[in-house]
Amino acid sequence: MATIANLTQKQDGSLEGTLATLNVTAQIALIQNTRKTKENEPDYRIISRKNGFELGAGWNRFSQNTGAEYISVSLSAPEFGTIYGNVAPAPGDDPLKKVIIWNPPS
Repeated sequence: MATIANLTQKQDGSLEGTLATLNVTAQIALIQNTRKTKENEPDYRIISRKNGFELGAGWNRFSQNTGAEYISVSLSAPEFGTIYGNVAPAPGDDPLKKVIIWNPPS
């Protein structure tokens, strides 16, 4: 498991931080999808903070093992293809700090 983003949760529930891979470093934000009308639509939109382009989406999920809620994300861009990951608590004791952990293809 590799951390590809460090995020901070804001008061409005959005998350902001830095996506960093070997080839890409970008400021991103996970913004709640207030226009969601169907169950299969994403709960979050992932955008570039530099230019507002949409890079992906996130869905609220529950762990089958623990029942804990988490966000499953999908990011896509020509520079890196498609990346799947999960938002998880960052190491340490700050509940507002989060990370995106990359889920490599099987």
